[in-house]
Amino acid sequence: MSIVRIKDKTFETSILEREIKQRVKELAQQLSKDLEGKNPLLLCVLNGSFIFAADLMREITIPCEISFVKLASYDGITSTEKVKEIIGLNTDLTGRTVVIVEDIVDTGRTMQQMLYSLSFHNPESIHICTLFVKPEKLIVNLDVEYAAFSIPNDFIVGYGLDFDQQGRGLKDIYTLKED
Repeated sequence: MSIVRIKDKTFETSILEREIKQRVKELAQQLSKDLEGKNPLLLCVLNGSFIFAADLMREITIPCEISFVKLASYDGITSTEKVKEIIGLNTDLTGRTVVIVEDIVDTGRTMQQMLYSLSFHNPESIHICTLFVKPEKLIVNLDVEYAAFSIPNDFIVGYGLDFDQQGRGLKDIYTLKED
């Protein structure tokens, strides 16, 4: 296991890049099978899911499109429990199959807000695809159809996830070590 220091925090490797890539490929295969004939729109939630969304899209074998929205609910390593829409949707969703591509679902509040907002755009269906879900932290009842990993309620960085905008470029996932 390797250790990285980001600002005043220490993190250690918890999931290797090859494991992530394998799970992303498996999710893409499942999405390709389940949504065949649909031309889904991948709706990537920035900033954390951009690497996941790019790798996922490259592995999907059916025609699909991608668009981006940006929501914020974190301040450092703590959820603010308030979701702020920063960059809105600029794609017509009427009659579309939408796959929300998220980096991590923990409390579920961000996803709940997003589902609510998207419902006013008349999509045919909305699916949730996340790299990580924290089942013990969920306080909202969500149908997370596609999740690469279920993880404990730990703070993680790497593969697009950050700590105060740092660590996104790490290829592996690192978990915060208690000092």
